[in-house]
Amino acid sequence: MKSNRRQFLKVSAAAAASVIPLPLLGASGGKRYRTALIGCGWWGANIVREAMASKRCQIVGLCDVYHRPLQATADEVEGLTGDQPRLFDDYRDMLKKLRPEIVIVATPDHWHALPSIAALEAGAHLFVEKPTSHTIVESQAMLRAAEAGDRVTQVGLHRRIGPHHRSGMDFIRSGKAGDIGMIRLFVTGEANGIEQPAPNSRAPSGMNWDMWCGPAPWRPYNRKLTPGGWRNFLDYANGTLGDWGVHWLDQVLWWTDEKYPKSVYSTGGRHVLGSAVATEKEATTDAPDSQVAVYEFESFTATWEHKKYSGNHAEKHRLGAYFYGTKGVFHMGWRDGWTFYPKDTKQPTVHEDPNFSDPVDGNNLRQLWGDFLDAIDSGRQPAANLEIAHRSSVLPMLGMLSYRLGRSVAWDGDREQILNDPEAAGLMRRDYRKPWMYPAA
Repeated sequence: MKSNRRQFLKVSAAAAASVIPLPLLGASGGKRYRTALIGCGWWGANIVREAMASKRCQIVGLCDVYHRPLQATADEVEGLTGDQPRLFDDYRDMLKKLRPEIVIVATPDHWHALPSIAALEAGAHLFVEKPTSHTIVESQAMLRAAEAGDRVTQVGLHRRIGPHHRSGMDFIRSGKAGDIGMIRLFVTGEANGIEQPAPNSRAPSGMNWDMWCGPAPWRPYNRKLTPGGWRNFLDYANGTLGDWGVHWLDQVLWWTDEKYPKSVYSTGGRHVLGSAVATEKEATTDAPDSQVAVYEFESFTATWEHKKYSGNHAEKHRLGAYFYGTKGVFHMGWRDGWTFYPKDTKQPTVHEDPNFSDPVDGNNLRQLWGDFLDAIDSGRQPAANLEIAHRSSVLPMLGMLSYRLGRSVAWDGDREQILNDPEAAGLMRRDYRKPWMYPAA
């Protein structure tokens, strides 16, 4: 295991330090892989479309606890390819009966770890959506499973392979922004006023709500949870920091040679949305509407901030990452590309527009999927493998852990342990709801 881990980290570090050439899009040559999807919601359907568009994947199985998106995805697969995938409501049955060569996991965060580990142990290559998991020890267990098996893993950090993110990373790494001492990561939303609770109700017909909750705490069904609203319920995800923050914190780790911060402190609350409600009759979300997280590295400080309500049209950019350097300010953005504002105002601003494989949604999922297949073919590590994505995913988890505690935590990234704080260390994992068993890291 130790020798496998050393080789895994060596190859991963090499991949992280270099810009991997973009694979040919839609290439039809090479082996065709028997592919299965776990989680047939909006984003899972996006991923499986790219798998089909590559002409390299036969969709043999689909799994979801809700019949409606499961059948809709099956109908789309058949309409586009003529294939008739088998349908399942339990990923364990699907893996056992089909033994797919590639498994896509696009479930809510609390359901990432167990299906991913099971897929790797079944011998499948794995494409799992970001963040890697809901808790730190889950992500560690996923990484151990990836190290133990000879399989390729890719995590949905598609900004790792987006053309303007790659060229922008080249720009700031070249030193054109000077020495960078601070990075500000931010996103702003458009919510208005106090959040009103919605009534709890029966789950929709055809949805196995108990299985949806799975290893996480059970709570009554509420329309605020699905589809997509689960991101703002802390039993199932880690709020805006876990959703948006992982993309931008990943940009920081892509840029720096430092693999982890020394300490993390986060504060915030529901100052505008109001106190969370969770009764037998009704519920609101419970994630913070405002949050700041400070990540102290050896040579720089990175801060995260989000506000879900102000719109923030007072600044040039509503979201992204400002890299503050001695020669000026570099902004890594999303739909606005990247821009460098020189400190010397006599010099021109430098800008590059974005370039997406899906301009409507603003993603580079097609390149990420192509990179995944190319890595399987060649045996190299892909752009966002589990080791890379694990380190990036741990950072928002540490931020949420600090937020819950109300104090800073010291992080030993080499041993992946919280120092001198048993209470904080205990929050790196949580008990699973029976009969589910927490994975061993």
